[in-house]
Amino acid sequence: MSDSAVPRRPGADALARIGHPAPAVEPADASPHTFPDGGTWRTEIPSVEGPEALAVVLKESTRLDVPVHRVSQGSGVWMLTDDEITEMVEGCAERSVELCLFTGPRGTWDIGAATRTDSGGAGLRARGHDALAGCVEDALRATALGVRCLLVADEGVLWTLHRLRETGILPADTTFKVSALIGPVNPAGYAVHEHLGADSLNVPSDLTLTHLTEIRRVSRAPMDLYVEAPDDLGGYVRMYEAAELIRRGAPLYLKFGLSRSAGIYPYGAHMREQALATARERVRRGRLVLDLLARHGADGGMSPLGSRLPGALRRFPAPEGT
Repeated sequence: MSDSAVPRRPGADALARIGHPAPAVEPADASPHTFPDGGTWRTEIPSVEGPEALAVVLKESTRLDVPVHRVSQGSGVWMLTDDEITEMVEGCAERSVELCLFTGPRGTWDIGAATRTDSGGAGLRARGHDALAGCVEDALRATALGVRCLLVADEGVLWTLHRLRETGILPADTTFKVSALIGPVNPAGYAVHEHLGADSLNVPSDLTLTHLTEIRRVSRAPMDLYVEAPDDLGGYVRMYEAAELIRRGAPLYLKFGLSRSAGIYPYGAHMREQALATARERVRRGRLVLDLLARHGADGGMSPLGSRLPGALRRFPAPEGT
């Protein structure tokens, strides 16, 4: 880790020598929050769709010295066998990496036609009681097999799972992560998701730095952000902003996605080579981001490996009599 107290801004020294002005850094824009361990950032490798992809990620992270706090999967609990989930749980436990699996079903794979219209009506949300119940079933099955982080793409599912956690039906240390495809885009929406039970929240990668500061004025819930976003989320590449994203958005998960790559959800063996190749490249992208942070003296503040809990967050009270 760098000993520099003040990170160097990209190109600052060279630009100063030719008299090119740089925007002033406003201390008031910085987030006042951290993870409970005092860290300001953690790492996540997304789209790790099964045990084989996980093995590739763990091997490559060792080879490239990329610290990994969390891996997440996008296809869903229901797309994995019990043996596959158990293998992933055990593989992550050996390396003190958090495993996050997506709950399903969701609207984009439903029989409803609205999600296939130009408006994309309802998006990933769980349509009807049966879809909600399917997400609950996924949560119960995954946690029984040792998974302690679940991805959700519906506010009702989030609130329901939080209530199950509060009553002890789901383990108390289960955490809920809000999907990038329903991520809040303003401070009020972010705070509502925190109150509904979210422990970390994906925000769209096209939010401005000012937007991140606005969110941090109302909530300390950890933020997940693709430093490089997949194409279906815009394909944005914000590597050179990584230090400022951390300064504004902490506590922040740096997510190493991959643009210019075809989607793999729901994953199956017919996409094996692509899934393994993209898993490997996501780790490499992480190395590139960490190298940039180090060159700018901004690589301090990483949470210790194995850290996963978000700290105390604000919740809505559960309805009486339920």
